[in-house]
Amino acid sequence: MFGARRHVPPPVLLILVYGIFLVIVGLTAVTQTALVSADVSATALNSTVSADAALVRLFVTGNLSPDDLGGTGLTPDRQAAVERGLAQLVRPGQIVRVEVRLPDGRVVAADDPTARGDTASSTADFATALAGETATAAIDRVGSSEAVGAPLAATDVVREYFPLVTDGQVRAVVGVWRDAAPILASFESVRRNIIVLTVSAGLIAAVVLYLVFRSAQGRISRQTRELLETADHDPLTGTLNHGALVNLVAVAMERARIEDAAIGIALVDIDNFRLLNETYGHAAGDEALRTVVRALRRSVPDGVAFGRYGPDELLLVAPAAAVGSMVAVLEELRATLADHALQFGASERLPLTISAGVCTYPDHADSVTALLTVVAVTLQEARASGGDAILVAGPAVELEHETRTFDVFQGLIFAVDTKDRYTKQHSEDVARYGVFLARRLGLDPEVVATIRVAGLLHDVGKIGVPDHILRKPGTLTAGEYDIVKQHVALGDLIVRDLPDVDVIRAGVRHHHERWDGDGYLDRLAGEDIPLVARILAVGDAFSAMTTTRPYRKALSVREALRRLEDAAGTQLEARLVASFVEGIETAHDAPLPGADVGSLRLWTPYRQDRIVA
Repeated sequence: MFGARRHVPPPVLLILVYGIFLVIVGLTAVTQTALVSADVSATALNSTVSADAALVRLFVTGNLSPDDLGGTGLTPDRQAAVERGLAQLVRPGQIVRVEVRLPDGRVVAADDPTARGDTASSTADFATALAGETATAAIDRVGSSEAVGAPLAATDVVREYFPLVTDGQVRAVVGVWRDAAPILASFESVRRNIIVLTVSAGLIAAVVLYLVFRSAQGRISRQTRELLETADHDPLTGTLNHGALVNLVAVAMERARIEDAAIGIALVDIDNFRLLNETYGHAAGDEALRTVVRALRRSVPDGVAFGRYGPDELLLVAPAAAVGSMVAVLEELRATLADHALQFGASERLPLTISAGVCTYPDHADSVTALLTVVAVTLQEARASGGDAILVAGPAVELEHETRTFDVFQGLIFAVDTKDRYTKQHSEDVARYGVFLARRLGLDPEVVATIRVAGLLHDVGKIGVPDHILRKPGTLTAGEYDIVKQHVALGDLIVRDLPDVDVIRAGVRHHHERWDGDGYLDRLAGEDIPLVARILAVGDAFSAMTTTRPYRKALSVREALRRLEDAAGTQLEARLVASFVEGIETAHDAPLPGADVGSLRLWTPYRQDRIVA
């Protein structure tokens, strides 16, 4: 099928959110581990100190007396007894060293006899113990353990100092060095369990969230696809709608022009459709239309697109490879319908026939509008011959320049009217106001005539805007507004190949540019905006403000003129606004030819949720 296929963007947001979640889980695990480990460490050390303090009290109560710490010191017998008691406190993997130090740091008893008599250097922890408080150091490497004597039988130790106080005076300090390996192992086990638990919980949550996000993303993607398809499809038949078909033809022709290829189109009309509707109701017409669509779906080859072009018309668009089979497809459709009959209530069995016109690019026309015009004329000839006929356009005939141009323009205006009756009426108003302003500026009659045509065609690109956006009775979303803004580009593409249309193209593409440069699509400013576009912009604003639309009522002429003057110098050229306002005010006394000034229509240029016209 022609045209660029629309894709729903990949779930980048899902991947980003999922990645952020995993990072948060990792940081949470690290933070929890640090906090809990610190708390467990403090608790374990406090518990160890409390147990060792109780052990030291038992030892002191059973083995030392105040006299042992007096001036004469320990006798040899008392020395041996005390050190035997200290040696009993030492256990592999638990306490690895016990010393009794005097306030000057001299070791008077120890489980290691070689430490006796040594003097340890004074440290902050030892000074704390001399002040009467239990001093507990953090876990130390052996090299910084402050122990004297033989090397300790441990790699990491917990150093503790317990003051021995009598009569309010610290007589000695008991130093205890405990093997830290069991404590460290406990810490490591706690940290490992915390990390495993946190990461496991995080992974479980991540899997659950991933499944939830994936399900939500899938649903959003489906809804987005359905929304995009709805914008381009006719709700009754499920086929492409009028705007999508015109856009499809424009894109296909542009591609064919680049590739020096051909395309074919066929316009199919259900014979006597209006009579069927009037006699048996719209439900009968809908059934006839659906029947033809079902038959077409069975007949069209791959690559041929089709859709509902009008109330009872279907348009087929074929690439170069399928152009030669267009007539055969339509003949097969006629044969299929010949075996089918419609019946409503007690009615007779009614035949269902079609008429069709076929033409190709570049054989019969070299522009979108000309091609659609030729196929419409060919269909009319097929219907005029009695219907139930398929007619291929004859060789291209060079018509008179004015006649050919007029026919193409009329075809475009008819297409706008088919899409939206308001758009056609608005375009006629803009053409009339453009001619009025051009004459006040004293422009040549040829230029005035061209401005009239540009006004009639300035919104032709709106045939490509989805109906639900074009006729929306509320505020447009940013995405919908972006779609609407593209009508000037599509309009330019549609009229680009008409004869002598440089001025018309300028009006179609640039009538939404602003004098201050904040318009669209090319953001031209000042006199860089073609004069025809500046003229149409004034008429465009005036027409839209004084026209009642689904989303607001029309303004009065007086209020519309005031708002035009407010927009002078920003949205609109001040010189043109002044001339237009003066002319309209004068026209109340001398009405414009063909214009009912009392019912002029206008739009406010300050409403941000709507485009100008």
